[in-house]
Amino acid sequence: MQLPTTREIELLHKKHAPSQEVFDEVWQHCQIVQEIAVKIIGSNNLTNIHRKLVEAGCLLHDLGVYRLYDSIGQIDDKNYIRHGVLGYEMLKEEGFSEILCRFASHHTGVGLTAQEIEENNLPLPKEDMLADTEEERIVMYADKFHSKLPSIFNSADWYKQHLRRFGNHKVRVFEQMIADLGEPDIKSLAKYYNQSYR
Repeated sequence: MQLPTTREIELLHKKHAPSQEVFDEVWQHCQIVQEIAVKIIGSNNLTNIHRKLVEAGCLLHDLGVYRLYDSIGQIDDKNYIRHGVLGYEMLKEEGFSEILCRFASHHTGVGLTAQEIEENNLPLPKEDMLADTEEERIVMYADKFHSKLPSIFNSADWYKQHLRRFGNHKVRVFEQMIADLGEPDIKSLAKYYNQSYR
């Protein structure tokens, strides 16, 4: 499988970013998620994982955020949940493979089922958006430990509390990810990037 280089993905971000400020924020977030994912792979000695695919997926997963900005630079927070499917569409338009496009549409929260989308009347296609491969699962999991706009690192405890409003079943999914993949050393990364930690 031909994977884009880091430079090619960076240029793709620059092409779609509405401003330098937004590019800097989103691109750094994607790089941090990549760093967390690589640490997860290394600390678990996951030799069966396609590491380069995970790295590319981390850098591509949030491309859709750029489509949420209007002409005066305001983000549409109300439709933020759509950033994954918007990213999927953008990557498809750019000619990327389904394997890479799915990192955008299948990383939201700890996954969404078609039933949840329908029951909650979410502005998304009525289909399962779950991490179906280990590579997708690692990108999804690593993403939970850092937020953007503004940038801040998230502890596992904070994210569990955040998930509770969507139901205890979501918390259990995240707890299983922690059990399977361990909790990355987020405090050290927050210190390195001089960002807050919650």
